Amino acid sequence: MSQRMLSSVLRARPNVVLRRAATPALTIPQRFSSSDSHSQETFEQFSERYVAFFQGAQDLFEVQRGLNNCFAHDLVPSPGVVEAALRAARRVNDYATAVRVFEGIREKVENKQQYQAYLDELKPVREELGIDTKEDLYVS
Repeated sequence: MSQRMLSSVLRARPNVVLRRAATPALTIPQRFSSSDSHSQETFEQFSERYVAFFQGAQDLFEVQRGLNNCFAHDLVPSPGVVEAALRAARRVNDYATAVRVFEGIREKVENKQQYQAYLDELKPVREELGIDTKEDLYVS
């Protein structure tokens, strides 16, 4: 009788046995991040990487993506990176993005003197490309 009962139980529930056998063992997910490869990057390497990126940017999406990534870091980009970003924005014919680069710089620096230093250093580039800052455009 017990053998009969056991065989009827196994026939009635074969899916449960198969499902348990097919369940994979517990796996530990691994975290991969694009920023992991840049964790030991120096400021000079960071600057070189973004200058090269902006020099190769071919469309507005790439320029804006590069700006978002660049400004997401906990540092202020070097004037060389800002110049490359401005040239890329003008190359893809987006004046608004070029103006917003300076807005991003203004938000990232610690004080007005640092922002003014960026404006002074990048003045020849701004004049060459015809880029005004937001302050110049909206004088009250």
